[in-house]
Formats: sequence, C-alpha cells, structure tokens
Amino acid sequence: MAETGRIRVAKDKAQLVKDLTSSDGGTGPFQTFADVIVFAAALGAKHKKRVPLGEISKREPSPIPQEQFIVRGYDTVISLLAVTETQDIKVLSLNEDNNNEKRNYIFEEYVNGGLEILQQELRGAVDYSERLLLVLNSQRFENELGEEEFDLSKFI
Repeated sequence: MAETGRIRVAKDKAQLVKDLTSSDGGTGPFQTFADVIVFAAALGAKHKKRVPLGEISKREPSPIPQEQFIVRGYDTVISLLAVTETQDIKVLSLNEDNNNEKRNYIFEEYVNGGLEILQQELRGAVDYSERLLLVLNSQRFENELGEEEFDLSKFI
C-alpha cells in the first residue's frame, strides 16, 4: 500500500495526546494515538474550532501514518470534515494530487482545536477518564437543560 500521508500533532499538545492513551503503561482512556486524535477532531468540529498547528511534534507522537486511520475506519471522519469545511465534494477526488494534503490539513487543524478544548477541560484532573465522562455528560444534556431553563413560553 502506498504511503498516503501522515497526520501531524502540534508540539505543545503532544504530551496531552500521550497522557490520553493507555499504551506504554499509560492510564488514559484511549488505546491509540489515532483514537485520541479522532476524538479531538470531532470535539474541535463540534465547537467549530480550527487552530493552525504551529510547531510539529517530531517525537511521541511523531506524525502518524494515515494508514492507521484508514484501518480503523477513521478516514471517513477526515473526509467528512473536509467536505463540510470546503462545501465542495471535489475535495474527495483522488485525481488531484493536493486533495489528500488538503483533507489532512483541515483535519489536523480541527484536531488541534479539539486538543485545546481538552487542555482546558482536563486542567488539574487526576483521572482523565472520569473528567472526560463529565465533559461528555455535560455536552449531552446541555441542549435539554438550556431549552428548559430559558423557555418561558410555557407560562403564557
């Protein structure tokens, strides 16, 4: 299989990505770097937070081969984010050389945005798994509580 590219992580977020994995004896809630990165991209996309990478991590995690994302089926997330961001289905075309780079670039910026959010949410946490559950629960019930709390039309 030909190399299709690598997904890079900002140097200032590399330690967080490592801390969120359970590999190498870690206690993080995710099994692989790819799992952390896709979660962060989804979080960044949900909050419409796209942040340029700046300096790239060259050590753990070094740029991750895109094959790791393809094997897990995460390439769909990369493609969906690219189409959503560009509003152009042609970004999925394999005929143009730079489309893969474009998709990866958009994905990496959403990852970086999501990792910034995670840095804020996980600051001071001892157990990342527990804190992530709290974050996810608050997101889940945010809309329901928000509408209930401010909907005064029931009283009219």
